[in-house]
Amino acid sequence: MKKSELNKFIKESIIETLSENPIPSKDEVEDTTAAVKDLKKELEGLDEDIDVDDDKDAVAQAKAARGKHKKLDIAVKALKSLETDMKSLARKYSAADETEKEDIKNVLKTKTEKKKELKSLVDKLEKNVV
Repeated sequence: MKKSELNKFIKESIIETLSENPIPSKDEVEDTTAAVKDLKKELEGLDEDIDVDDDKDAVAQAKAARGKHKKLDIAVKALKSLETDMKSLARKYSAADETEKEDIKNVLKTKTEKKKELKSLVDKLEKNVV
């Protein structure tokens, strides 16, 4: 648990306890204060135990993994964009007359081929990532 998360949890616990019992007894206040002091001492000890090199390694590994997914992300975006274009063309098709429908149908056929290619590329990249 991170220091900020622990501090937030402690504050929420104190607020919750106080809201349940609006006027705490002197013993409860002393117990809570002692518990908070103990937790703060533990947190200070945790700060000393954290190894900065581990954090740097984790960041480097995350950046390397992000590079592996870049091609997949690009292919997925292209596929979604193509699907959006095809949907808008389908809406135009329903409102068009016969000559425009033929033109739109031809465009949709070419886009369908591209969509199939992109879909196979996305599937291939997904297998490589996993």
